[in-house]
Amino acid sequence: MSVISELRMQPMQHRTLSWNPGLTTRLVITVAVSFLLLVGANLATPLYPALQDELHLGAMGTTIAFASYVCSLMLFLSTVGHWSDHIGRRAALVIAVLVSLIGTLVFASASNLVELCLGRGLQGTGVALATGASAAALRELLPSKPEWASRFTLLASSGGVAFGPVLGGLLANLPGGRTTVFLIQAILLLMIMVPLGTLQARPAIAMAERGKRGKALAPRRLGIPSTARSQFWLAALVGFLSFAVFGFVLSLAPGYFAQVFGLESKWIIGLIAGLPLGVSALSQVVVRGGAKLLPVGLGLMAVSTVLLAFAAEHHLLVLALLALGMVGLGQGMSFRTAFAKAVDSVSDRQHAQTVSTIYLMTYLGSAVPVIALGWAVGVFGQEISILVFAICCSALAAVLGLWAIIGQRTKA
Repeated sequence: MSVISELRMQPMQHRTLSWNPGLTTRLVITVAVSFLLLVGANLATPLYPALQDELHLGAMGTTIAFASYVCSLMLFLSTVGHWSDHIGRRAALVIAVLVSLIGTLVFASASNLVELCLGRGLQGTGVALATGASAAALRELLPSKPEWASRFTLLASSGGVAFGPVLGGLLANLPGGRTTVFLIQAILLLMIMVPLGTLQARPAIAMAERGKRGKALAPRRLGIPSTARSQFWLAALVGFLSFAVFGFVLSLAPGYFAQVFGLESKWIIGLIAGLPLGVSALSQVVVRGGAKLLPVGLGLMAVSTVLLAFAAEHHLLVLALLALGMVGLGQGMSFRTAFAKAVDSVSDRQHAQTVSTIYLMTYLGSAVPVIALGWAVGVFGQEISILVFAICCSALAAVLGLWAIIGQRTKA
């Protein structure tokens, strides 16, 4: 099999049952893989309130289950982010789908917190393997359109994260509940494996020689490109901030919103949780404006995070929905702009590693602040903890917005 040849870092021999699709089909397959992996990783969002009751998790247990995915993702982003350079983009995506499939099945049958964390951890591993590989594959498929390669990368990730909670809420109403939700996801992953596993893959850009393959795949120090340090750190911190907010929306917020707004429908809970991510994904394709979008987006995030906490505290559902939409719009505008500036400033050989490192910092925002928030809720109470969290996020958004404005004026 050509996939085996790729994994062994040997010249590929195309099989009879392989096919050589055109550019559009390759783009669709690459985006679909990332999209499906992130859909699967977020199907559980509207199920967390029920899981809290079923498995007696509490706020801390819920954040630990959520963060196990993020911690696994960060660990493997830092250790295998460069693998696709050596084994090929397609081989890395095949491994990612298989690992995520196992994690999906484990989570579907989990009966305690440890099993939930194991399933989530495997899903995080799959997403980590796919992150740099899919971004680099899109860059190589669109060499003359790096901006669109970045947009497709962010659209697949944001779109998958947004659609996951909505789909999870819809499927949760079917017979079998959680098990049915994740079995359907497993079937979708198997379906995408057919075109992915049979297409004629392009050779790896840095195939290692015999005897040097183990060294090539060994973990590397995180790569911060010297030619784009400022762009990198701004993109990484914007990502950290936005995923801290999204981490709250995808973990503790479903239960909190269900309580303060009297919501019982899993579909509605999933729709509300997915709203900011859906708006974010849409804004990354529709909204235009260049570098000036960065401080504007951060300004929206600074206002909307505090507005969301205020709306929830005063049981104002319409205002909360408006704030969630503003969060998504601000995140989409700011992160897309900062991300594109960072990755466009590095060479093709640094692309996969740079993307993986940015996402490592980004997903760190879904782990540390969210775990701290889960602990604070247990110690100080829900309302005050969420209010302080919102104020901190708003302050960071304001500081980053000021940094972006100063940077633009300095260049001018």
